[in-house]
Amino acid sequence: MKKAFLVFFLFSLLWSCATFPPPPPSLYIDSLPASLVTSLSLEERIAAEEAWSNLKQGKANKAEKIISRLGAKSPIYAVGLGYTHFLLNNLQAAEESFKEGLKDYPDLALIHLGLAQVYKKASEEDLAFAEFSEVLKIIPDHPFATQEYETLRTKKTEEFLNEARVSLEEGKTEKAKEAYLKALHYSPKWIEAHLTLAEIYRKENRPQNALVHLQAAYSLEPKNKKILKDYADTLSLTEKYSKSLEVYERLKELDPKNKEVEDQIESLKNRLGIYELPSQYETIPSIQAVTKEDMAALLALKFRGILDETPAKPPIIVDIATSWASKFILKITSLGILDVYENHTFQPKKVVTRAEMAEILLRFINLLKKKGYRLIPQFPAERVQVADVSPDNYYYQPIAQIISYQIMDLDRNRNFRPELSLSGKEATDILDLLLDLIK
Repeated sequence: MKKAFLVFFLFSLLWSCATFPPPPPSLYIDSLPASLVTSLSLEERIAAEEAWSNLKQGKANKAEKIISRLGAKSPIYAVGLGYTHFLLNNLQAAEESFKEGLKDYPDLALIHLGLAQVYKKASEEDLAFAEFSEVLKIIPDHPFATQEYETLRTKKTEEFLNEARVSLEEGKTEKAKEAYLKALHYSPKWIEAHLTLAEIYRKENRPQNALVHLQAAYSLEPKNKKILKDYADTLSLTEKYSKSLEVYERLKELDPKNKEVEDQIESLKNRLGIYELPSQYETIPSIQAVTKEDMAALLALKFRGILDETPAKPPIIVDIATSWASKFILKITSLGILDVYENHTFQPKKVVTRAEMAEILLRFINLLKKKGYRLIPQFPAERVQVADVSPDNYYYQPIAQIISYQIMDLDRNRNFRPELSLSGKEATDILDLLLDLIK
């Protein structure tokens, strides 16, 4: 019994005096990618695989010797030393080696994976998260990077959300905003952060900032009525009326009996000058000769954003009750762009000649100039010579001036052909050209 106890005692003493190498740090190392070793000779490839095997077993010193023998020109040199330094717990040297490797191989997941683990061990979680993100850009289904990315994402998101909520309760708005933005860095689709930030910015009268987050929230929950309403309202505040109308109309699809939504839609349509387009408007480009009602519709609709800003009293017109373009006629005649005759008729079916088109365009250009739009003639009107219109003709000056803007042209014989009508396509093209000049 005494002998057995003595043996046990001696064994325990020897065990306590023995020294064992510490276990290698927790490190994930992918296999060497083929793209990295294809340029190596067979002997170099065998050495590289041996070095990598040692790294995976935590034998840093053995791996380092092999990598050093391969030399700095070897494609595995920098990345291999990075993992070697990590195993030896020299994080600064590991980071430097990995960064050196990225100069030649910026899209190598193996290097980003090493850097991510360096930063994680150094408690630099922002940098670690960024590097795991890079790995997933290159290999979207990488199991280790996915797990680490999600763990970090969840941890940091909750951390910053809690900080933001506490700051908001304490009235520290700026600190709360900062924390919410950090949470969104990790979880861009976290709807609570987007909505709270939007609310804060709206209270601060910063609707443009609020829009960024409301748009993100809307993309995440496109059928959320509250989000749709806030988004549409904020778009209207920033004078994005067309987009606001679009969102309100989607809201109406979800809530068709909502009177407030209907009123907002009607208000926005009035502001934008939106009309239900008659089928006749769509056919204008294909007709042989445009009429006065066609021209009124083209001007009113192509330039509606500009013309709607100009309040004007419509004249009395007695012959447009049955015209499909009556609303447009009232708008354009109230601005003096198209004529109403002394007997209060408009003659909506009258065909517009090229000479009349020149006069209409000149009146419209003068209106645009009063509104601050810059339209500069390409050459003086006095230099224009029109072969088939004499200088004493009523339309000569409008024709000369429109030619000087190069909106309408003479033919090769310097004829303007003032009595000819314009096709729907010609009239549309001329107005599109004018619209391009003022954009």
